[in-house]
Amino acid sequence: MSSGTSAQGPRLRPSLDGIPTYKPGKPAGADAYKLSSNENPNNPLPGVLEAAVAAAGSFNRYPDMGAGELTAVLAERFGVPTEHIALGTGSVGVAQSLVLATAGPGEEVIFAWRSFEAYPIITQIAGATPVPVPLKDNGDHDLDAMLAAVTPNTRLIFVCNPNNPTGNVIHRAELERFLDAVPGDVLVVVDEAYIEFIRDPEVPNGIDLYRDRPNVCVLRTFSKAYGLAGLRVGFAIAHEPVANALRKTAVPFGVSQIAQAAAVASLRSEEALLVRVEALVEERDRVVAGLRAQGWEIPDSQANFVWLGLGERSADFAAACAAAGVIVRPFPEGVRVSIGETEGNSIFLAVAEAFRKAL
Repeated sequence: MSSGTSAQGPRLRPSLDGIPTYKPGKPAGADAYKLSSNENPNNPLPGVLEAAVAAAGSFNRYPDMGAGELTAVLAERFGVPTEHIALGTGSVGVAQSLVLATAGPGEEVIFAWRSFEAYPIITQIAGATPVPVPLKDNGDHDLDAMLAAVTPNTRLIFVCNPNNPTGNVIHRAELERFLDAVPGDVLVVVDEAYIEFIRDPEVPNGIDLYRDRPNVCVLRTFSKAYGLAGLRVGFAIAHEPVANALRKTAVPFGVSQIAQAAAVASLRSEEALLVRVEALVEERDRVVAGLRAQGWEIPDSQANFVWLGLGERSADFAAACAAAGVIVRPFPEGVRVSIGETEGNSIFLAVAEAFRKAL
């Protein structure tokens, strides 16, 4: 043993001490329904499992790092150049690459709060400064306050539409006004992880907004509507300089060949996808109507979850749900409940009714 060996172990970055660890939705046992992670409760779409199994036969080889087939199918599906597409390990992996590509020490990343839990984490990992801007009382993004938070050090702004975990959306006129007011050298990332569940006609498609705005990037995922959460594949659509930067900051070979094959097969099974998504939307509407009939005041969710702003009572409500056989996701401000199997949703509604009567 070297005389210079220290019992203290290696020195890690002190800044890591202030970074919270991402907290996934609590897993459910065999006798409980998992409504904590916004997953699609359905089995893979037709042909997807077969495509994934076929691709697994060659996992002794590295995947196609450029994801050529998936990129081409995405480009055709959304009417964008292949050079404008960059992939990563779920939308959160792409989001981290976006921060790494734009912001470092002394530079700032703005986002609404509460919003997607990963935003402040990936910002701090990059050494940049997170700038959370409180939501309005009704759960909407406060776009005026976000604009007021922009400084010469601002490099990136996350806009989550619909917002996770509240489900609120931003309409076209207000989002376009916001985008037009943001300085052109600040990247705005429109995170649309739940876009397939939107039924409000006033909510824009971010891809329409990005086309003539070089500083707008759209973030999408296969984890939610497409049901590929376990395979980790997401993508960004952005103008070529941004997409190139994403490819530089991405983990090499991050998206497996199995994930690529499953994503391609999912895109080719769009008819079945639309049927499943519509069924989830109808179930969401049933849950929302049931909660409001019980007297709850909740946001008009356009995602695959609902939000109860319970504040300090959130942990108690989550415990009551767990005791009844459903696992939900508590936050300090409230509880997010995914739309899952009909039986699980009905159990949640029963717990919500009893809990409200006891308040």
